[in-house]
Amino acid sequence: MMNFWKTWFAPKPYNQGYLPENDGHRVFFQEYGNPCGTPILIFHGGPGGSFKSKHISFANLKKYRVIGFDQRGCGRSLPLGEIKNNNTQNLLKDAKRLLDYLKIEEKVIIRGGSWGATLALLFAEMYPQKVKKLLLSQIFLADKNASEWEFSGLKMFYPEFVEELKQSAKGQDVHKYYAQEINSDDKKKQLMAVNLYGSYERLCGSLKPHWGNFEVLEETDVASNRVYMNYAMQNFMLKDLQIIKNIDTISGIPVIIVHNRLDFVCPVYGAYVIHKLIPNSRLVIVPDRGHSSGLLHKVMNKVFAEELKN
Repeated sequence: MMNFWKTWFAPKPYNQGYLPENDGHRVFFQEYGNPCGTPILIFHGGPGGSFKSKHISFANLKKYRVIGFDQRGCGRSLPLGEIKNNNTQNLLKDAKRLLDYLKIEEKVIIRGGSWGATLALLFAEMYPQKVKKLLLSQIFLADKNASEWEFSGLKMFYPEFVEELKQSAKGQDVHKYYAQEINSDDKKKQLMAVNLYGSYERLCGSLKPHWGNFEVLEETDVASNRVYMNYAMQNFMLKDLQIIKNIDTISGIPVIIVHNRLDFVCPVYGAYVIHKLIPNSRLVIVPDRGHSSGLLHKVMNKVFAEELKN
């Protein structure tokens, strides 16, 4: 019954379709709200996630024109799970292509959480003249600190999980090993990769961690994990501290950040660093745990909605 009501009351797009094919990819997009309103562009998380209508719940659809899209290989974009020509720079170029395709010339508000926040910051640094404001959450900087936390830091809290990951990799580089397994045509290897490394985000922050939930995989499960693991294997295709080193380019852009205090996937330190480096920023730390939580989303929606009234 709950799913019925969510579907029934979910906002409906007034426009949707695909960008013209580029590099073998067709990027799916949707538009919601007021076609004449101030544009908000949303980057979803992942890599490997997808845009969902719940991502726009903070916005007044009578006032704003909200645009979401599925990144390459993700969601309804085609081909599903494709990793060729799927890299960070191309995702940013797709976002710019989308704005051009929709003939949006004015500055836009950018919203992104987790990997979406990574892309939002990178997009703003690449096209600062296009960005009016950044609404960010669950900051992930994809730098050396984040990489070291993934195993060295996390093992202080989830030692059995980290040990299992490394033992299963049989002495190989963990990222490369799981990328190899998820890219295999062997269903058993794919299942193993999803049930171990694919458990990372939903396990971290749990007081009773468990992994290995999947017994059978859907095509979408394999696709989303394939995209993520290929990005992780290549350090998310970014130079170390790339966002930090270019932060001066967005020093004049207002930035609002909401982050859980005990986020074991993306520690709050990254959000604090960005806040300290951008003079025109505000950081709201939510007293909750987990990379995502009900309280986090409640606070996000309230903070972002209030910000959009200004």
